[in-house]
Amino acid sequence: MIPKEVFEQTILQFFAPIVPFLDDPAVSEVMINGPNQIYIERRGQLELTDARFPSREALLAALRNLSQFVGKHVNEERPILEGRLPDGSRVEALIPPVAPEGPHIAIRRFFKETLTVQRLVEFGSMPGIAAASLQAFVISKLNIIIAGGTGSGKTSMLNALSSFIPDGERVVVIEDSREIQFQKPHVVQLEARAADPKGRGAVGIRDLFRATLRMRPDRVIVGEIRGGEALDIVQAMTSGHGGCMGTLHASYPKDTLTRLETMAMMSDVEMPLAAMRSQIGSGVQMIVQVSRLQDGSRKVTHITEVTGFDLETQKYRLQDIFVRKYDGLDANGKVVSELVPSGVLPACMHQLEEHGVTLPDPVLAAARTAYAQPGYRGGAA
Repeated sequence: MIPKEVFEQTILQFFAPIVPFLDDPAVSEVMINGPNQIYIERRGQLELTDARFPSREALLAALRNLSQFVGKHVNEERPILEGRLPDGSRVEALIPPVAPEGPHIAIRRFFKETLTVQRLVEFGSMPGIAAASLQAFVISKLNIIIAGGTGSGKTSMLNALSSFIPDGERVVVIEDSREIQFQKPHVVQLEARAADPKGRGAVGIRDLFRATLRMRPDRVIVGEIRGGEALDIVQAMTSGHGGCMGTLHASYPKDTLTRLETMAMMSDVEMPLAAMRSQIGSGVQMIVQVSRLQDGSRKVTHITEVTGFDLETQKYRLQDIFVRKYDGLDANGKVVSELVPSGVLPACMHQLEEHGVTLPDPVLAAARTAYAQPGYRGGAA
């Protein structure tokens, strides 16, 4: 058997043309469109590089070597490869026949430095009072979904929020491909496994999630909700497993719940739509919406509370606790914006009080000011 260290060095030799980008901390993604076109994302902006692979065959050889490293297969019968490089960077690759001009490869960089909440505040992703509010929500074991588009910073936000989990809790993390870097003392990391060439041995997110519920978790974290496991997660949220967190792809808070609903319908459990929506409305308590703005910066755009599902209007009840206000572009083309309290006090304030925490004074003050206005509607103020 080839030693792991030798395998790692071999992989880096095969991917030599892009190694400088993998070593550059400013590069967040490497995109290979065949051997002669390589783009990178640096500080949120796409750049075409001069790097090249010697040939299409050399690029295919690199992918075959990587597939051996991750214990998978890539060929004409299995033209899609999901894996990771030795440093943990996530790889998604497509080869002919599904990618006639390929291979096409996207590599999401793995950063050894864990992005903390403090760093997100320093980067301007959100203000300190929003971070403090999120800390209160996490400590209070609210069920939180982090939503956003591709490359918007969902996993980074999930990693950062994990720092607020009390050290005395047992955390189980479930992922398709390991990306989450929780710096907590009691973490159980589980990873799904694809089937072998004969279709045997597959272990999916749903399988792991069901097993996890019998492993005495204080919190269950799902790296990315993609399919039918959404129903299992929602049912866990409504049956006493507080503090669940996960990420999914959606552009706005209302779309987050619709996406969750659609994925829950992918499960093999038949449930009336009204009952499913009611469970989603009561299970998910908070949505943290992140986005990559047009200047490439990654920001929190909404922190939104879910207060249930209205059977009469057939709509989810949402209220923004924080919302981002925009004021055009500055002289350098940067988006001028600010994440501010909406003036709505969350309906879940009693849960915060039960855990001995509250929201920052500016958030409470904004709610009192809004409450004093004629026609105030919403919140627990």
